[in-house]
Amino acid sequence: MTTYNPIVTSKDNPTIKTAYALLTGSRQRKKLGKTVIEGTHLLESYLNASLTPQTVIVSESGLDNDEIKTLLNRLTTVKTLTISDHLYKEIRSLGESLPIMAIIDMPTLTFDKDITSDCLIINGVQDNGNLGTLLRTASAVGIKTVICTQGSAAAYSPKTLRAGMGANFSLTIFEGVSVEDVLAKVKVPMFATSSHTDQVIYQTNLKQPLALVMGHEGQGVDDKIFAQSHPIALPQPNGQESLNVAIAGALCLYEILRQRHYA
Repeated sequence: MTTYNPIVTSKDNPTIKTAYALLTGSRQRKKLGKTVIEGTHLLESYLNASLTPQTVIVSESGLDNDEIKTLLNRLTTVKTLTISDHLYKEIRSLGESLPIMAIIDMPTLTFDKDITSDCLIINGVQDNGNLGTLLRTASAVGIKTVICTQGSAAAYSPKTLRAGMGANFSLTIFEGVSVEDVLAKVKVPMFATSSHTDQVIYQTNLKQPLALVMGHEGQGVDDKIFAQSHPIALPQPNGQESLNVAIAGALCLYEILRQRHYA
């Protein structure tokens, strides 16, 4: 049975200082190779992926919540820190939610093998919400591999994790990959959205293994990658300049799914 230490009330507690630093600073996440997930949904998704957190932090009042109790019963061998409600509110980055968080290890993957199956290439997407939504959609349609090039938002920042709603834990995500490595190791055709092509996505054969490239919100896809990609367009009859990258990515991913399973 899980045992709890006396209730922590000080922000100077070493575990609390670490959790707060991970929640607020990318430098500490990179240095320690750890991040924080908040709320019952992410923690449940993490456990369902057969992963084990390093430490769990729960507020005093959270111990009375049935969802939290169920999760804690699955974490009998994990260090659990109970803290005051006031302290939990002081360190959390998520608004009103069930008061439980966990410190977890971030995967460290080396991009050293050729990619010969479907993948999503994140090329400079800056917004954590956009990235998390793209990860969530990729997972939903069955994409297993995601390649994030240098300069993209961090896939394991708390904001991205929240937007991804647990998708990270079902994906193989390579981060910090150079454009040169993408061009050298991605062996399937690459497709990139563009407003300068007449090749509408609905008239494009997407049934073969491929890489979908989603680029920077303002600048689009890197010139070197775009030069090696098949441009595809999403029709916009009302003449909008562009769609939000997460929405555009979702439309493309679901068109791939439609062609393969629902055509």
